[in-house]
Amino acid sequence: MVAALELYLDTDATRRVRVLWDALEAEGVQSMRSLLAQRHRPHVSLAVAPHFDPDRVAEALLGTVVAAPLRLRFEHAGQFVGRVLWLGVTPTAELLAHHALVHERLAGAGIELAEQYRPGRWVPHCTLSMRVPNTLMAAAVRRCLEVLPLDATVVGAALADHARDITRPLP
Repeated sequence: MVAALELYLDTDATRRVRVLWDALEAEGVQSMRSLLAQRHRPHVSLAVAPHFDPDRVAEALLGTVVAAPLRLRFEHAGQFVGRVLWLGVTPTAELLAHHALVHERLAGAGIELAEQYRPGRWVPHCTLSMRVPNTLMAAAVRRCLEVLPLDATVVGAALADHARDITRPLP
């Protein structure tokens, strides 16, 4: 399991993603709603690691507004190797600069981060499912396309490690 620094979406965008989760479940695709005792909420992860020390992360990010009121626009659906389905955020200069700042602060504190989330490699996205059966992928993508485009505003942030039952809000 991994820990993530998560950006949370406004109420309307969160509701729309949860409706999509329900539509995927109706298609037979296990969504993020079902995983980990329903502790997930729609989000975009800025950083991921095998685990985080919450105090160390908070200290590294002191003075940084992680939950900057960024405007996000989800305009495409995609999949990662391993049958992971997601909605993709169009990368803006503002979003990429914010991501780079957060990574700079964490890396400067010696915090180990997953390579695929580093600046220059990160694909900003909201994960919908981590286990889409191959035979259902086309139907799942079709469901995603029905909700796009989706506009959202970042309204909160937290350090989340669901395996260790840690959720620590960040400014």
